[in-house]
Amino acid sequence: MIPYGEVPLVSCRGLQFKWPGSDATLTMDDFSVAPGERMFLCGPSGSGKSTLLGLLAGVMTATRGEVTVLGVPLSTLSASQRDHFRAEYLGYIFQQFNLLPFLSPVENVLLGCAWSPVRAHRAGLTRQAQRAEALRLLDALGLVAQLVERSRTGSLSVGQQQRVAVARALIGGPQLLIADEPTSALDTDSRDAFLRLLLAECTRHGTGVIFVSHDMNLARHFDRAAALGDYPSSQMVA
Repeated sequence: MIPYGEVPLVSCRGLQFKWPGSDATLTMDDFSVAPGERMFLCGPSGSGKSTLLGLLAGVMTATRGEVTVLGVPLSTLSASQRDHFRAEYLGYIFQQFNLLPFLSPVENVLLGCAWSPVRAHRAGLTRQAQRAEALRLLDALGLVAQLVERSRTGSLSVGQQQRVAVARALIGGPQLLIADEPTSALDTDSRDAFLRLLLAECTRHGTGVIFVSHDMNLARHFDRAAALGDYPSSQMVA
């Protein structure tokens, strides 16, 4: 069972990651995110932003220190257990979206339920209910109805694929949404409108957010902002 209450959503203590074959390290002495908090992380290219997200999601493992998510130290889990934990409790928006181009947008979104019994149950008790929730999310994120069931996802524009990726990450209301620069291909007006939609859906589900970008102008949309220092040695600063 996942503990709640006063337990931080994410906590890092004495964290260090060393890239293989390199002297470069990412360090994080003390970092935490509260349940439901919307956290913005900024840093220059090469500062370790994507690496940090990989550590928080359990895709990568720390060289030293501990990452705890929802009260669970990730170092106590095997690789397969981390995969299962991530599927059940986290939504991940990859920078390149990682969608299946031959599936429709709705089918891509429903993959978020296929890999997670917990999120599938929260999205709806039946396949029909889950499909209705996928359609609702795509509509809420601004994807027009005529595209979502008949089109192949690979034929959509970058902005449309972005919305599909977000809906897949959000279906079933994960406790934590991790986003790796998903707005980098958008112009300013589209970017801000998209962020408002994304954060509104997170608020609806009580989902905490860790959002990474190189653009500090986006920080105003979030509860709190922090920056990673210069590569190769990165230190979190408030």
